Amino acid sequence: MDRIFKALESAKGENQHSLNIVDKTIDDLPEGPLLINVEYSSLNYKDAMSASGLPGVTRNYPHVPGIDAAGVVVKSDDSKFSEGDKVIVTGYDLGMNTSGGFSEFIRIPSEWAVPLPSGLTTKEAMIIGTAGLTAGLSVLALETLNGIPNTKSIVSGATGGVGSIAVKLLSMLGSQVTAITGKDDQADLLVSLGAEEVLNRNEFLETHRRPMGKNFWDHGVDVVGGDILPTMIGALNPGGAIACSGLVGGPGFEASVLPFILRGVSLLGIDSVEIPLSQKAEVWNRFASDWSISLEGMYKEVSLDQLESEIKTILNGGQVGRVLVKI
Repeated sequence: MDRIFKALESAKGENQHSLNIVDKTIDDLPEGPLLINVEYSSLNYKDAMSASGLPGVTRNYPHVPGIDAAGVVVKSDDSKFSEGDKVIVTGYDLGMNTSGGFSEFIRIPSEWAVPLPSGLTTKEAMIIGTAGLTAGLSVLALETLNGIPNTKSIVSGATGGVGSIAVKLLSMLGSQVTAITGKDDQADLLVSLGAEEVLNRNEFLETHRRPMGKNFWDHGVDVVGGDILPTMIGALNPGGAIACSGLVGGPGFEASVLPFILRGVSLLGIDSVEIPLSQKAEVWNRFASDWSISLEGMYKEVSLDQLESEIKTILNGGQVGRVLVKI
């Protein structure tokens, strides 16, 4: 198949990486049983790292980033999928070292694809994307442990992709949500998503003691790490839990065993990349049914040629909500 298509490629220059929209052919894609015509992708922090050549994501360049993709199967060598099937692909090696979703076509192992549930469009799936999947896995872990209705929740990094969807979902499920943010000008947005209280990040750190202070919340979703995570842990009610999935505040944190042995709290690690496909499918099916949330006001839609400026924004900590990429 010699079809020519467009992709956003990151290439290594003498002093910096460059991003260019280039022509590709199907033969340029890696081998795999599923060829997918991508309709939508989304922008995540890991995509920005890969696009910019930051260490820890992509080994070899030139490379097409994009850890998310939703689209239509155009060729399948696996009997589980047929031409015309709509699918969601997130995580595994897509967009890391395998040519990713910032492209009109991807070719992947069939074990990476989830059938698009009835009740979701490819656009809606990518507004949710890996960020929403991570938020959903976090909420699912908290729900399984202690339940969500009639609880008090706290969410860090609340204006970002994971945080904003976590605020929306927890609120919809009946929890009173406190949102932590460094963006004071986005308080109205967070309230519109369902937050009952918005705390400035520095105010939160200054008013809550570590390693253990007064208890306020039943559970939380943390995407920041650093100083925020141990402060959240120290403010949990007995038996509470934090679902942790991010490190924008730093990969290390100083904590004490006191909240764990005196209040019986839990720290739940959330991985949305290498988990079994069945767990991803469970969360996508929840978003298509009882977790169906209004997505209005939660995203910005861009094209491939607008992505470079959005990548700079997310690396500078300025992204609010989700960035949907129409391919």
